[in-house]
Amino acid sequence: MSNRFTSLALALGLALPLAATPDRATRAPQRPVNLNTATVTELMQLPRVGQKTAERILSFRLKHGGFQRPEELMNVKGIGEKCFAKLKPFLSTTPAPQPAVPKK
Repeated sequence: MSNRFTSLALALGLALPLAATPDRATRAPQRPVNLNTATVTELMQLPRVGQKTAERILSFRLKHGGFQRPEELMNVKGIGEKCFAKLKPFLSTTPAPQPAVPKK
């Protein structure tokens, strides 16, 4: 009897391991993501951020010298007000550490 139930569950798409996997829209990072130091992989841990968007964020950061405040993220193509509202709780903009300049 359990084989029939398992077959029926699989046929109906009721596989539990798949249902437990969070999708990109609902996942959240374990700690805030610093927009000024994050890698593409770290940025992709944010809800609704895939590889292309993460690459656009890095490109913006390089072109503009970093983010002064999280709201500047809305200047990146693909991130509007609604998307930013979902991202804001997971963002930080602490300046990137500057390399030490030797004293002469």
